[in-house]
Amino acid sequence: MTAVKEESGQEGPGDLPDRGDGYVPSRRRIDRERYKRTRARRATSIAALSTLVTGVVLYLVVVSAPGWPRTKETFFNGQYAREAFPKVLEGLWLNVRLLLICGVAVLVLGMLIAIARTLRGPVFFPLRALAAAYTDFFRGLPLIINLMIVVLGVPALRLQGITVDPVLLGGTALTLTYSAYVAEVFRAGIESVHPSQRAAARSLGLTNRQSLRYVVLPQAVRRQVPPLLNDLVSLQKDTGLVSIGGAVDAVRAADIIVGRSLNYTPYIVAGLVFVALTIPMTRFTDWVTARMDRQRAQGGSL
Repeated sequence: MTAVKEESGQEGPGDLPDRGDGYVPSRRRIDRERYKRTRARRATSIAALSTLVTGVVLYLVVVSAPGWPRTKETFFNGQYAREAFPKVLEGLWLNVRLLLICGVAVLVLGMLIAIARTLRGPVFFPLRALAAAYTDFFRGLPLIINLMIVVLGVPALRLQGITVDPVLLGGTALTLTYSAYVAEVFRAGIESVHPSQRAAARSLGLTNRQSLRYVVLPQAVRRQVPPLLNDLVSLQKDTGLVSIGGAVDAVRAADIIVGRSLNYTPYIVAGLVFVALTIPMTRFTDWVTARMDRQRAQGGSL
């Protein structure tokens, strides 16, 4: 029996790992796995060394620049960084709340607009036209201009019962703009569902509304999760623009210190705080995208 195993490229059970089900990997497979691990370690070492060399070169280029001492004092001052950090964090809470509230509003409004754009039949033409006009207008209008119009223009109308709170108005402007983008994402997902799915649902006795709710929308939303998460990351960054109306968020908190000290280090602090908040969301988006790509490649359900 030992001779047979040696001729087949296998060793005895005592020399090779046993998974507990009687399977003993061949010597060729063990060598292949060892080679893969060696290649992975080598690639990691090369990547780390290349990153280190690049970082050192960039550092030397920056610190050897003629204006580096003045730039360091103006943008990387430790005293102003320590002063700005707690106030920027306090203002960041407003950005987080805007992200959560506007994110939900954007998803709901975007879904309704996408459904309106995909309604069939001539009777729904006015609704489809209005939805298309909405998405075309707000996707073409720069967000900063939209914010100025809503935050500065609405209070100028002096309408009864209309809020003048810059936070609410800024959140409204963000919702109007991002719902147009999200609506197109949802519409692309709805149209990516094969018509046979809707036809099969109708053949089972479901109405058009039931087919859309139970068959089309679940598949459409599941397929569009990565671009939706990307829009959420962009929304998180753009919540800082509400500061143009006077709302004291992370950006405005930094701006107050800069206006008093004429030192721009608080802007760097605010930027790093936003980056620290964005990176986990970005990595989560990448993970979801890679997972869905693997499922698609393996023929799994999305």
